[in-house]
Amino acid sequence: MRTIAYILLAAFLAPVVAHASSEEARLDRAPIQRTDTLSLQRGAQAFANYCLTCHSTEYMRYNRLRDLGLNENQISDNLIFTGQKVGELMTVAMRKKDAKQWFGVIPPDLSVIARSRGPDWLYTYLRQFYRDETTATGWNNLLFDKVAMPHALYQLQGIQSVSVRTEDDGHGGTHEVKELKLDTPGTLSRIEYDQYVADLVNYLVYVGEPAATKRTQLGIIVMLFLFVMLGLTYALKHEYWKDIH
Repeated sequence: MRTIAYILLAAFLAPVVAHASSEEARLDRAPIQRTDTLSLQRGAQAFANYCLTCHSTEYMRYNRLRDLGLNENQISDNLIFTGQKVGELMTVAMRKKDAKQWFGVIPPDLSVIARSRGPDWLYTYLRQFYRDETTATGWNNLLFDKVAMPHALYQLQGIQSVSVRTEDDGHGGTHEVKELKLDTPGTLSRIEYDQYVADLVNYLVYVGEPAATKRTQLGIIVMLFLFVMLGLTYALKHEYWKDIH
């Protein structure tokens, strides 16, 4: 009985803990537009240029990018740099043994990262890297402390540092607040970099569920068809029973 009580208590408190965690994270809202084809194309280019060296998307084939309005020549010329064919899976050439030695962990496959982490988390994470000489890579992240991943986009964003200040928590105590400061500007302005990250996250959302947009469109068509059939069925029923009523 005591074990059952503990299980019920844990189930009751789980939403509270999750809510507290989400409050502490303070995620920024990702401006995701699943139907923005140009954004998805830019995101695919960003992924190929900066992510595909270490991170695969093994559930995705290059030729699936034709759904984004790209032809095979555009895919092979602009998105494939390892000699792979358009019909192959989006894998990396780096061996897992080497990755483990270089980074300490094997870079995860990103096929469903947007579904597991959420687009808001990814959008916030990719904008909160800062220099930290105490880590192996020289980088750290406000959202993911002691992250093993280096800041692959630092040339675009620039180099940030973190400062810590003490703030009143409103309950008679204090807590530390970490703030990022841009020390060395990158090749993109802040607005341009935020848009670049938004396009990349938008693409990762697409990769996690490539058929989502078409499924939504098909669902709308099916619902419209059912509403039309409902009207026809009611009219037919009324015609059959008019003499009785």
